[in-house]
Amino acid sequence: MKFKGYVQVYTGDGKGKTTAAIGLAIRALGAGKRVCFLQFMKNKSYSEHCILNNLSRNLTVKTFGKPFFIAKKEEFDRLKEEVIGEEIVVFKSGFPPREYVALIHEGMEVAKRAVQSGDYDIVILDEVIVAVYFELIAGSELDFLIQNKLDSVELVLTGRKASKELIEKADLVTEMKEIKHYYTNGIEARVGIEN
Repeated sequence: MKFKGYVQVYTGDGKGKTTAAIGLAIRALGAGKRVCFLQFMKNKSYSEHCILNNLSRNLTVKTFGKPFFIAKKEEFDRLKEEVIGEEIVVFKSGFPPREYVALIHEGMEVAKRAVQSGDYDIVILDEVIVAVYFELIAGSELDFLIQNKLDSVELVLTGRKASKELIEKADLVTEMKEIKHYYTNGIEARVGIEN
């Protein structure tokens, strides 16, 4: 039976979206599948890169991110407490940082090739949904990937703030809901757990 690829979305404000995607990648590799894992809005400072880059010859990992957070000006006050101690670039809605837009577009070109080349069974675009939310790419670019991926490719999209349109187009949607998090008590991201 030929492998049928679906579209999965992991979204919501709770922890675990990237963790779920990494777990799915490892499971797929264990089954002999070829995986392309692209991280948007993250650089290689996260602990998973210490192991993922050398895990399997069937795994391709690339990052398209800057070493800082971004926030829309109108939301900055609400977000300020969440990023204490981190560098942040604040921009007016509709005017995201140009160099970041260019980097994310570079990542989307890699993603387009990955879903159409036949080289991969699973393509994971980690945090790409947030890139849409921050206007670094248009939602229509995700639509293009969904509509033009090979039928055999499983496409996994992660990130907070998935649009209703994206949720409707996906075949599987999981929302990570935060019930309680020690971050609200001032605990910073811990190496090996959140970073």
